[in-house]
Amino acid sequence: MKSIFDSYSPTVREYIYANRWENLRSVQVAAGSVILHTDQNLLLTASTASGKTEAAFFPIISLFEENMPKSVGCIYIGPLKALINDQFQRLTPLCERAHIPLWHWHGDVGSNHKEKLIKNPSGILQITPESLEALLLRKSNIVNHLFKDLRFIVIDEVHSLLRGERGAQTLCLIERLSSLAHINPRRIGLSATIGEPEETGNLLSRGTGRQTLIPQTTDGGSKWRLSVEHFYIESKPEDPKEKKVIPIEQAPLNSDPGFAYVYNNTYGKKCIVFVNSREECEVVTASLRQYCSMNDQPDRFLIHHGNLSAALRIGAEEQMKDEEQTKTVITTSTLELGIDIGRLEKAFQLDAPWTVASFLQRMGRTGRRGDPQEMRFVIREDKAASRDMLPNEIPWKLIQAIALIELYIGEKWVEPAELNKYHYSLLYHQSLSVLASMGEMSPAALAEKILTLSFFKNISQEDYRILLKHLIASDHIQQTEKGGLIVGLAGERIINNFRFYGVFKESEEYTVRSEETELGTIAYAPSVNDKIAIAGRVWIVTEIDYKKKNIYCELVKGIVPAYFGDCAGSLHTKILRKMRDVLESNEIYPYVMSTGAKRLEQARVLTKNTGFTRLSLINLGENTWAFFPWLGTYAFITLERILKIKCAKALKLKGLDPARPFFMTFTMDADRQTFFKVLKKETEKITDPMELVYEKENPVFEKYDEYLPSSLVRKGFALGILDLAQVKEAVYNMQV
Repeated sequence: MKSIFDSYSPTVREYIYANRWENLRSVQVAAGSVILHTDQNLLLTASTASGKTEAAFFPIISLFEENMPKSVGCIYIGPLKALINDQFQRLTPLCERAHIPLWHWHGDVGSNHKEKLIKNPSGILQITPESLEALLLRKSNIVNHLFKDLRFIVIDEVHSLLRGERGAQTLCLIERLSSLAHINPRRIGLSATIGEPEETGNLLSRGTGRQTLIPQTTDGGSKWRLSVEHFYIESKPEDPKEKKVIPIEQAPLNSDPGFAYVYNNTYGKKCIVFVNSREECEVVTASLRQYCSMNDQPDRFLIHHGNLSAALRIGAEEQMKDEEQTKTVITTSTLELGIDIGRLEKAFQLDAPWTVASFLQRMGRTGRRGDPQEMRFVIREDKAASRDMLPNEIPWKLIQAIALIELYIGEKWVEPAELNKYHYSLLYHQSLSVLASMGEMSPAALAEKILTLSFFKNISQEDYRILLKHLIASDHIQQTEKGGLIVGLAGERIINNFRFYGVFKESEEYTVRSEETELGTIAYAPSVNDKIAIAGRVWIVTEIDYKKKNIYCELVKGIVPAYFGDCAGSLHTKILRKMRDVLESNEIYPYVMSTGAKRLEQARVLTKNTGFTRLSLINLGENTWAFFPWLGTYAFITLERILKIKCAKALKLKGLDPARPFFMTFTMDADRQTFFKVLKKETEKITDPMELVYEKENPVFEKYDEYLPSSLVRKGFALGILDLAQVKEAVYNMQV
C-alpha cells in the first residue's frame, strides 16, 4: 500500500514541500488512512497545534482533485466566527493551489460572497451553527442545489459543542440538511480535549449508518511549565452583593497581590490572561492599565470577550499577532479555541477554570513552534477573618485548581459530554424552524420530521402533543381550516429576529458607543452619570437611547469597580472527589509554589484535626452545622432540594445557605446520627425527580423555556438537571 504522503494529490505534496515540512505527523497519517482508505466517520483527538486541520483537509482536498464534487463538497462547522476567519486564511493558499473554491458564511460576511456561492455551489464552505440554521430556514428551497454532492462535514473544536443545547442544535442541523439534500456525508470531528472519545464517536455516527473510527496517535505532547500561585486578598467589600468603586490611584500597587503578580510577570512578554467572566475581564484589564499609568508606562494590555464589538476583538487579535509588540491580552473563553494570535510565551489563569477541558484548551494556547507550554495559575481568595468558621478557612479555589491538574496528569480524565438532557427549549426552536422552512405541515408530518432527529429520542409523542397544543393556544403556531400547521403571529415575531438562529441564551443587550466608536454591548441599562467598565476602560454614561438600545459615554480615568462576583459554573463530581483526595493526601505537588504549598498544608492540618472530609457533617457550635457532600454542581443542587423539601421538617432544619458545590451550612435541632438517618430514609423514598421541583416553580433556564408549557419546563429540569441517581448512591455511602 502506498504511504499516506504518496496517496495525497500532487498539489498537496507540493504544498508540503513548499512549506518545508520534513515529515507528516502521526495524526496526519492516521487521519489520511481513515479518510482515504475507508468510508467511515472520523474522530480526531490530538493536542493543540498538532496539525489536525491539515490532517483532515489534506486527504479531503486530494479526493476532490481526483473527483471534483458537483456542489459544495465539504462543510466545515466552526463554533466562532473568528475561528472560521482564521481557518479561512489558513486554508486559502492550499485551496488556491488546488483550484478548489473556499467559501465562508457568517454574519460578518458580505452578501456578494454568499451570492457567488449560491450561483456556483462548489468546494469547501466554512460556517457557524447559527448561519447554517439561517440558511436552512431561509433558503431551504436551494439546499439540494447547494449540497446535493456533499461528501464531508468537518466539525472543529467538537468538544465545545457537546455541552448544552448548541451542540444538540448542530447535530439536528446536520441531520436536517442531510434529509433535505438526500445525502449522507461522512462526519469528521476535531478536538484536543475529548473526555470519552467512544461516546463522542457514537454521537457523531447517529443516523449515518457508519462507525466512527478513533485512531490512536503517537505524537508526543510538548513539555509543560506549570505553576500555581496563591494570594490572599486582605480587604473585601462589606456586602459582596454591592459593586462598589474605589479610586485606584489611591490604592497601592500591591492592594491586590494577584493583579500585581500578573502585571510584573507579563512585562516585556507576549502573554494571555484567562478569566472566568466578562465582568472580571473588564475589571482586570482596567486595573492592569491603571498600574501602567501609575508607573508611567505605556499601556500594554488588550481585552477580548464576546460582548466587545467585532472591530475591537479583531484589533486585539491583530496586535497580538504582531511579533514586534509585547502585549498581553485579557480574555474569557473567546480565545480558548484555536484562533491564531501569534506565538504566546505564557498563559495565566486567574483563579481555577470550571473544567479540565478548559484548562487543557487554555494551556494549549502556548507552546507553539516547539516551545514548552506554560500556564501560571493565579489563585486569589479572600482571607478568612478570625471569626470565620471552618468552611471559610479552606482555600477552595486552590484545591480546585490542584484537583483539575491532577485529574489530567494522573488519569488523563476530561469531562464527558452531557447528552442526556431533555432539550425542550431546542424542541420548540427546531419545530418553528422546520415549520417556517417547509410551509404548512400536518401535525403528524411535523412530528415525524422533529421526533426522528436523534437528540429528541427521549421526547415522547405525548410530550410533543402537549407542546403543539400549547403553541397553538399561544399563537406561536396556527392551525389552518384544513388542520395543517403554520407559524403563528407570535412565532413570526420570534423567527424574524436574527437572534432566533442561536439557541444559547442571551441577555437583552445595549450597544455602548463613544462618539463614533462602537465599544461593545452590556446586558443592562445603567443610568445617566453611572460609570461602566467596557473595553478595558471606565466610562461615564452621558445619554441613553432606550428605543434603539444605544448607550453613549465618555472616557474617565482613575475609577474602576472594586468587586466582581464569582462566575457561576458547573463542576463535575469527579473534581469534587479529587478535591477531597487532595485534602486527605500528603502528596507534594511540585508546581504549587511555596505560599500555596503552605496554605495547602494548613488546610490539610485542619482536615486531619476536624475529620470533615470523612464525616461530611461537622458541628460549628451549638445548633449550627456544615455539610460537605463532595458532589458536583447538579447533584449538589439535588441534595440541597432533598434537605429543604423532604428533611427540613423532621430535622427542624432552617437557614440552609449553600456555597455551591463545596458545602452548605444550616441550623437544625438534631444530632449527626439523626441527620443521616432521616436523609437516607427520605432519599430512598424518592422515586421521581419531579418530587424535588417546588410547587408552582417554573425553572426557566434555556433560551426558549419561557414559551413552553410549565409542565415540560418542570419535567426538563427534573429529568435533565437534577441528578437523583448520583445523590442516592452518595447518600447510601455516607458515613454516620
